[in-house]
Amino acid sequence: MSLLILGGTGTLGRQIVRRALAEGFQVKCLVRSFRKSSFLKEWGAELIYGDLKAPETIPLTLVGITAIIDASSARHSDLYSTTQIDLYSKRIIIEAAKKAKIQKYIFFSILNAYKYPEIPLMNMKLKIEKGLKESGLNYTIFTLAGFFQGLITQYALPILEKKAVWITKSKTTIAYIDTQDIARLTIKSLSIEQSKRCILPLVGNYAWNSLEIIELCEKLSGQRSKIRRVPVYLLKLTQQFTKLFQWSWNISDRLAFTEVISRGDNFNSSMKDVYILLNTNKKEIIELDVYMQEYFTKIMKKLRELNNLEAIESTKF
Repeated sequence: MSLLILGGTGTLGRQIVRRALAEGFQVKCLVRSFRKSSFLKEWGAELIYGDLKAPETIPLTLVGITAIIDASSARHSDLYSTTQIDLYSKRIIIEAAKKAKIQKYIFFSILNAYKYPEIPLMNMKLKIEKGLKESGLNYTIFTLAGFFQGLITQYALPILEKKAVWITKSKTTIAYIDTQDIARLTIKSLSIEQSKRCILPLVGNYAWNSLEIIELCEKLSGQRSKIRRVPVYLLKLTQQFTKLFQWSWNISDRLAFTEVISRGDNFNSSMKDVYILLNTNKKEIIELDVYMQEYFTKIMKKLRELNNLEAIESTKF
């Protein structure tokens, strides 16, 4: 089976590329910059030029492809890019996939997106889901809540660097999952006939709130956090203000996620049926505390080595 992976340089995409290569698949990656994607080639993937902003470059990339795994995402700093990548270009890709008789199309959406159609990114994901359902393609849509990897910059690093950790009083909980687990289950689904034309959640075993993650990081790092709370009403007011100016629309779109925070939603779903379908076990999914333990162990070891090196250097003078 020959795979075309979109978004191969991203946090999730690169894990899918690595897993697919490890499983023996022929992997091609759609890229805009060969220089920035060179590490994928070093791993063994074939790089094919294509730009989701230029749909005319897409059809030729599908020659000889059996399945598409779409892990590309919008860059929130660019409203035009968000519109192009997550909607118009995806429609072009889906149409091209139909003409090329692609056997499987895997797409990643957002868990609970249907509850927030007023949020631009959620709305685009819902429209792409609808497009796949109506396309006649054999698709699998995985709905995700959040990645472990994103928690490092949001919580772990600020605590280690003794910087402020900004949170709200919201009770929103999210079942984060390791991108390596997502990649493993995604590749596994390619060989499972029953996964076709399904929408499946891919989430972790426990839904965490912000304070629980901070407490975990404090425990593992041995350092106290500097928590700063932002009132939700202030975020909402800022969003309404930024809507008034075209130059700040992209900021407004990002602040639209304030609505998610204010509702105190639970981004979690039962994985029981998914485990059965994909012939896997709950125990195979890495837990957040284990992931964070490994991260802090590595970081604290490096810090000790640096301190020892500095101590040795200081004795030379």
